Amino acid sequence: MLRRSTGSVRAVLKAVQLARSFASAETADCVVIGAGVVGLAVARRLALGGRDVLVLESAPTFGTGTSSRNSEVVHAGIYYPPDSLKAAFCVRGRELLYQYCSERGIPHKQIGKLIVATGPSEVPKLSNLMSHGARNGVDGLRMMDGPEAMRMEPELQCLKALFSPISGIVDSHSLMLSLVGEAESHRATFSYNTTVVGGHLEGNSMHLHVCETKNLDEHGNAQFPLQPELVLVPKVVVNAAGLSAPLLARRFHGLSGQVIPPAYFARGHYFALANTKKPPFQHLIYPIPEDGGLGVHVTLDLNGQVKFGPDVEWINGVDDVSSFLNRFDYSVSACRAERFYPPSESTTLTSRMVLWSQVIQGFGQNFPLLDILPVILWYRGRRFTGYLDWLISLESSRLV
Repeated sequence: MLRRSTGSVRAVLKAVQLARSFASAETADCVVIGAGVVGLAVARRLALGGRDVLVLESAPTFGTGTSSRNSEVVHAGIYYPPDSLKAAFCVRGRELLYQYCSERGIPHKQIGKLIVATGPSEVPKLSNLMSHGARNGVDGLRMMDGPEAMRMEPELQCLKALFSPISGIVDSHSLMLSLVGEAESHRATFSYNTTVVGGHLEGNSMHLHVCETKNLDEHGNAQFPLQPELVLVPKVVVNAAGLSAPLLARRFHGLSGQVIPPAYFARGHYFALANTKKPPFQHLIYPIPEDGGLGVHVTLDLNGQVKFGPDVEWINGVDDVSSFLNRFDYSVSACRAERFYPPSESTTLTSRMVLWSQVIQGFGQNFPLLDILPVILWYRGRRFTGYLDWLISLESSRLV
């Protein structure tokens, strides 16, 4: 049986009347909302399984949100609680991702990662991370004393370090382009500039309310268009709408709000190291995780450019239209640069990018994971809460 909020019955009836009055209804097999890396991977897999797949994306093309604003790191599976689904999926996903990229010529590199303890109080935390990683099945982890780590990375200062040789980096755009190509070659259809603004439950079916993005844009920050231009009735719905996924779920009239966790927005800055003939680091460098994220870390792209970031800036509230149209403040605060790397005559930091993320827990709740990308699956009138438990909290390792 579908879970409905009794207080939303009137809202459901109003939504149904609105949809019937102004929009035509069309049936569909599988609808994936969002063409980020998760939506693309889901669409590809459904298409390979012989399903008719329609991907709806509000932007002009794929991967314009958080999928193109991240460290592009292939995580090993160290951070996640032992015996959790996230740990198991990250470890297995990393293996599958390296295999997928190798077979298709997608640029990637297994460069390794150092997680460093810079003070005595951090050493026990580093030991806990090694224990987590070992229990999660991460191979090759090795604890290093400071001198050994600093011989590996002469610019580093630390007391101890945990080395993960199987961590790496991947070209996220090439990965997404491959996923799109395979999905399309198996008859998946992509509809860009198309926004799902809500929906309602009718019987055992989810009805999606759809409009053109440009029409939503014309309403500014006011209410959404009073009527959908199209109502889609799919057999399978996957909400992979990135930053707007929880908001969209709350706009499915008849779906109990109790099953939709609150989301907290955070913003992080990245800076790139410029004016260097040779990159000062050859490996990924991570600190001990902090509240809300993995800490300001050093990453490299496949061209050898060094990036520092992201920090965590908690944001209070985002309006609906900004969320649906990805109109977040992506401006970079230059004053934050000196927190990342000491300035010198020979090196400077330049603005690189800003990422926006969601976490399910808020600040101070001891949740050291960032970049949450919620996904909600609806299939033939059933909402798969088991899938939701792990898909609702995919952090930056969603690339895995």
